[in-house]
Parts: sequence; C-alpha cells; structure tokens
Amino acid sequence: MLRMTLAAYCRGVNGLVYGVGWTASLLMPLLAATVVFEVFSRYVLGSPTIWAYDVSLFLFGYVAALGGALAQQKKAHINVDVLYLTVSARMKSLFNLFSYSLAIFFLAVILQMSFGKFEEAIEFNYRRQSEWAPTMAHFWVMMMGASAIFIMQLTSDWIQDVCYLLTGNPLIADKATHNDAEQAPDIHPQALENTENHQASQRKAAGPSDNSHTETAATYQSAKMEDA
Repeated sequence: MLRMTLAAYCRGVNGLVYGVGWTASLLMPLLAATVVFEVFSRYVLGSPTIWAYDVSLFLFGYVAALGGALAQQKKAHINVDVLYLTVSARMKSLFNLFSYSLAIFFLAVILQMSFGKFEEAIEFNYRRQSEWAPTMAHFWVMMMGASAIFIMQLTSDWIQDVCYLLTGNPLIADKATHNDAEQAPDIHPQALENTENHQASQRKAAGPSDNSHTETAATYQSAKMEDA
C-alpha cells in the first residue's frame, strides 16, 4: 500500500512538472518575437519601445525558473560525474540523495526569500528601475511557484532513490532514471544466432568474389611484366 501511494505521488509530480515545463516552453516564441519587434522598432522604424527590454527579461526569467524542475526530471542539468560514473548503482543513489538534500535546502531558502520579497513589493510598491517601471510582485510569485515545483520534483526523485537503495528495484518501472535502465537490452539467443548465420553467409558469398578479383589482378600484373 505504501509503495503504491509513493508511486502515485511520484507519477503525479512528474505529470505536474511536465505540464508546467511544457507551458513555460511556449513563452520562448513570445520572447523571440519581443526581441525581434524591438530590433525592428529601433533600427527600422526609429522608435524603440520602453517595454520590450523589461518584458524580455521577465520572459527569460519565467522560462528558466519554471523549466528547472523539468530539466531535473529529464536529468538535463550540468553535473560533474567523473566519480559518479565509476561507482555502483546503489552508490549512485547515495550520491543522488546527498545532492537532492542540498538542493531542497537551497530551494527552501529561495522560497522563503521570494515570499519576503513579494511582501515588500506589495507593501512598498516595488518596481523595476526603468522607464516603463513594471511591478515586481508577479516575478516573486513566479519564483515561489517555481521553487515549490522544483522541491516537489526533488522529493519525487529522493523517494525513488530511497526505494531503489532499499529494494534494488525502481519505484516507477516505466521511468528510466535508475542505473539499470542504462544497461543494454537483452538480445534473444535465436535472434543472435540468426544474425551470426547471416553474417557467415555474407562472408562466404563475398569470399570467392574477393579471390577472383585478386587472381584477376595478379594475372593482369603478370601479363604486363611479360609484355615488358
């Protein structure tokens, strides 16, 4: 019962993180369009906007922060794996638990600080120091949400590694995040035998042809020497 509950939690977190990351990726075309419009307005129309720079900064922050949890789910973050790749699968799980714990602590601090910044932005009406001067409250709300989602993804990974460390089996069978998934798939013996027989028949078929080419070349060289 406990295993099923944990698996359901991990699957739910994975689905939520994927949805948030996919939605954040939709902001990339909007970011590119904002930059293109600003360049067109500045250098073609000669009338630069006052909002494009701030909007592009906010959009980039949204994409980077909200996509961080999905990158963690896909194991796409940059890491130093010189020692990590040399240890056993269970030792890798121990390394993961240590790094996940540090990351959760760091993100909890960011979540707390973002909440404080949000309160200050509401109380003192903090805005960006630019000509357009947009409010900063929405950005800190996004940071709180991104930190919370990232923490949820890390707890999901943490639970899965604990289960793998204790039982030796992945908690979610269809998720290839554990080290067993990195092993090559098994090849059916009959398929392997058929492959070897096919390669042997190809070698036999190519043998006489190669020999005949060799003999023809030797005959041609002998004829040239006799003519000489």
